[in-house]
Amino acid sequence: RQMKMRPGEVLIDCLESVEDTKGNNGDRGKLLVTNLRIIWRSLSLPRVNLSVGYNCVINITTRTANSVTHVGLFCLNLAKVYSGTNFVQESSQIHNLQNYLAYETSKMYRDLKLRSALIQNKQLRLLPQEQIYDKVNGVWNLSSDQGNLGTFFITNVRIVWHANMNDSFNVSIPYLQIRSIKMRDSKFGLALVIESSQQSGGYVLGFKIDPVEKLQEAVKEINSLHKVYSANPIFGVDYEMEEKPQPLEDVTVEQVQDDVEIEADEHTDAFVAYFADENKQHDREPVFSEELGLAVEKLKDGFTLQGLWEVMT
Repeated sequence: RQMKMRPGEVLIDCLESVEDTKGNNGDRGKLLVTNLRIIWRSLSLPRVNLSVGYNCVINITTRTANSVTHVGLFCLNLAKVYSGTNFVQESSQIHNLQNYLAYETSKMYRDLKLRSALIQNKQLRLLPQEQIYDKVNGVWNLSSDQGNLGTFFITNVRIVWHANMNDSFNVSIPYLQIRSIKMRDSKFGLALVIESSQQSGGYVLGFKIDPVEKLQEAVKEINSLHKVYSANPIFGVDYEMEEKPQPLEDVTVEQVQDDVEIEADEHTDAFVAYFADENKQHDREPVFSEELGLAVEKLKDGFTLQGLWEVMT
């Protein structure tokens, strides 16, 4: 079940004849590259496998390594948070996984951020593929005793709040990191409470919106967008598929039958075309040709050697 693709995960590339030289040296396998992780599994024993999420990778390097079956192969070395992993392939087709760099530079889609550069001229700096669905003014952040008045931006990827007096005092909460969205009583009255996942720090963030009807509409909208996002997440990892040959079906051209009728003909001898005299029945007697200095067959009456040469040229 853990090897199954999750919603929003896309297979980018598949590499054959890859060895995990650290944990399964000499055992050939297949390396699957997605927009979120790389998966290696043994061809001889599928239950022997490995899944490495990009979030656990510190860096990726390439070097020459030795395996049980081959020497001096091209090696991809992953330095993980827990321990390193080496993948080896016979050819040099393993690349540096450019989609890993895309993953590293798109963390705003997936990580909860505090006091980041989110606002410019009182407007939210949108991420690629991000759309604003609603802007709610007069939202109090209840993180302090007196509260801070600010603005809510509700998008298809996250919820962003910033203080009206200080744009740098803000928070970005991706739907991916939201554990629950509820309305609770607080010392300030009924409030919107967003609880983040343990992975993002387990924050409990409270926001006060007046009147209550406006608060209820905001909670309903956020819950709805959160469900839509959970069904089809946007992780922000843009990738490009490598050029591959088109399928045979796409390049096959249908054969068109020529509208030509072939008429049957009598059997002919191809050597006839080489005879100058069509009605010749037998060879004539040889005579000496002074022009050629050779013995040739006597020419037919009315023909000369010069005339025959002129016909050929």
